[in-house]
Amino acid sequence: MTDARQADDLTIGVDIGGTKVAGGVVTPDGRVLARIRTETPDRSKSPAVVEDTITEVVRDLRREYGVRAVGVGAAGFVDEQRANVLFAPHLSWRREPLRDALSARLDLPVVVENDANASAWAEVRAGAGQGVGNVVVVNLGTGIGGAVVLDGRLHRGRYGLAGEFGHMTVVPGGHRCECGNRGCWEQYASGNAVTREARELVRAESPVARVLHQAVGGDTRLITGPLVSELASKGDRACVELLDEVGTWLGTGLANLAAAFDPELFIIGGGVSEAGELLLGPARSAFERNLTGRGYRPTARVVAARLGNEAGLIGAAALAREALAE
Repeated sequence: MTDARQADDLTIGVDIGGTKVAGGVVTPDGRVLARIRTETPDRSKSPAVVEDTITEVVRDLRREYGVRAVGVGAAGFVDEQRANVLFAPHLSWRREPLRDALSARLDLPVVVENDANASAWAEVRAGAGQGVGNVVVVNLGTGIGGAVVLDGRLHRGRYGLAGEFGHMTVVPGGHRCECGNRGCWEQYASGNAVTREARELVRAESPVARVLHQAVGGDTRLITGPLVSELASKGDRACVELLDEVGTWLGTGLANLAAAFDPELFIIGGGVSEAGELLLGPARSAFERNLTGRGYRPTARVVAARLGNEAGLIGAAALAREALAE
């Protein structure tokens, strides 16, 4: 093994989303030395299947590197002990004792954290939020994840559930959400919202969706958020309007979060944020238009995340390392 592979300060971060499991060996300064990504098993399968996938990813990474601990960023509600996944809208976990199960199988200390908290911590430590003490992070993916850093500390709330912004009700009686409620913010400002609206346009055979219809040959199952972003970047009017609408919903929600937390900075991450200014431009406009006390208060900056898809695993690894010192 090289010196790097023998280092005793390495940890593994694992990021679990609605569609993937990604793991990496991470140094204290946030460098990823090795990485593995695999698809999340079908959500209808038992939680044990996802646990098996996590275990395999960690074991594969440990074949080349000695590590001290494992941090897992899970897309769901994680309790204050950072041990149990209470509820995961996009997976089948319900009060799942993930920390103890993984620790027993891996024979390593394990910390379980909400995936958005993990991503936020990475951005504050090594990304767009460096040097900023009060930050709200919003991750736009399959749904919406969120996290709050107050006075330089990750704010988890009394029960570990702070930052679940995606499940704020913004349209009473609106679209059904996988969490069981209707009208959640993530139904209007997420990757799912982009694809749902694009598919509805094509199904309706709207003339404004001609380019989108041609791109998928009329098969709405082939419509994805990245496809909408690609066509929008090429100037397709319908796709530009779709991102504008989602960005407007995003900015409106940010104004509400500013009223609650008064951050200096909003960081927008997740796959949907890769649309760049096609999304962030409308979001800033809607944010400023809906901000309480606009014109008489400082306006928080709204910027894109810097660490991309690896933020979750980098943050989870950092949190695992820090937990060893507690």
